[in-house]
Order: sequence, then structure tokens, then C-alpha cells
Amino acid sequence: MKVYISADIEGVTGTTAWDETYPSKPEYAEFRDQMTAEVAAACKGAIAAGATEIWVQDAHDGGRNVTARKLPEEAKLVRGWSGNPLSMVQEIDASFNAVLFVGYHSCAGSGENPLSHTWNTDIARMTVNGLAASEFMLHAYAAASLGVPPVFISGDEGICRDASRIAPGIEVVAVKRGAGASTVNLHPEVAVRKIRDGVEKALRAGHASRRLKLPPNFVLEASFKTQAKAKRASYYPGAVLVDESTVRFEAGDYIDVMKMIVFTM
Repeated sequence: MKVYISADIEGVTGTTAWDETYPSKPEYAEFRDQMTAEVAAACKGAIAAGATEIWVQDAHDGGRNVTARKLPEEAKLVRGWSGNPLSMVQEIDASFNAVLFVGYHSCAGSGENPLSHTWNTDIARMTVNGLAASEFMLHAYAAASLGVPPVFISGDEGICRDASRIAPGIEVVAVKRGAGASTVNLHPEVAVRKIRDGVEKALRAGHASRRLKLPPNFVLEASFKTQAKAKRASYYPGAVLVDESTVRFEAGDYIDVMKMIVFTM
């Protein structure tokens, strides 16, 4: 079994303020370690379920957060960014049996996590076919366009609920919940155990029945916090300015949606 893991940091247990997610800040080291521990736990759960090949995408900030030597030897680690429109699931293809999401967070505009955002903090709100778009949705759709089902997610309670609506049957492990500018978090070791067990359960349950059926067409709308960035994005081929801060883009191929996001946001 070949498994792909996409990992972020704003949804790991404990992270509450932006300074805890920036590599340049002293608070970051503790949460880098927790991100690594949660990714390692997902790898161990996958191995227990029979995975023989695991690819991990370090998908936070510059893509250089996870400590490779703390992962099982079965894991390959993708670090940095190539510019690939698959972005946070770079290198995934139809040869993978399942995709897992670790440390994911609620979407832009959500009150479920003080670190909620989609893609970057310039975006006030993003939707796909009228549904609020999280980074989970964007990349679960990307994987699904290649036939790879999303089977597990860990993160805040809000993203776990959203993932369950988007991908019915997905195994979820909520390690935190937001309350204004605060969070309520599981103990780090409890989170690690729950992720390890949740991944094993998800992969033992089978994958084919959890494939996402994507719609035939996609309408992306992104509202920016500044008018200038919306205007710039509107020059992308096929994009139109809906109002001073909102851009719309329509496509029949989902990868075209991801290309538009990568090149404009």
C-alpha cells in the first residue's frame, strides 16, 4: 500500500498564535516538534495498517519544518516548493492508494481556529461552487482528480466537520478547538496516539468506497483583503473581477483551478 501525507502546522495541537508558526520566531521550535510528532504518528499508523511506501509533503510556510530523522524509514519527505499546481499534494499521482491530511485548519473567514485561513492571509474568503473552500477541500479535490481518495484528517474541530461533509466516511481526529483568539487543545501525547490509531483505522477500512466524485465544472471565487491584489489576479486568463475585491474563475478541469490559485495568490 502506497500512502501520501500532507502536513500543515496551524492544525496541530497547541498552535494558537502566528508567532508559533513562523520559523523566525523563538516560539516556533516547540510546535515544529509537535508537527513532526503528529506526522510521525500518522506514518506509524499507516505502517501498522500495511503501508510499505509513504510520501510526506511538508506543506507549511517554506516547506522545511518536519524533522526527517524523526520519521520512520519507510517515509520519503518532500521539502520546499517546486511551483507544481498540486501544491500541498505535490508529487501525488494515481499510484497512491490514499491521501491523509495532518495538522490542517479551518478555512478563511472561519471562527473555528484563530489561525484560520485559506492559501494565505491575503484571502478574506474563498469558495468553490459556492462552498467555503479550505486548504483541505482544495487538495482533497486535487487528489480526487487523480483518483486518490482522502481517508483521514487531523486538525481543529471545524476542519474535521467540514471534511466530513466534503468526504463522507473520512476518519477525523480533532486535536483542538478555537474560541476567539484562544484554543482548547489535547495533550500533545494524547494527540499523537489518537492520530496514530485513527490513521491505522482509516487505512484498514479500505479506500475505494471513499473516492470523491467531483462535479463536472468548477467556479472559484476569491475575495481579497485588498483591492489591488484582486485587480492583479483578474488579469489571469479566464479570470474576471466580480467586484472591487473579488475574482471569479471557471473551469471544467480542476487542475486548471489549482493553476489559477498558484499563479495569482
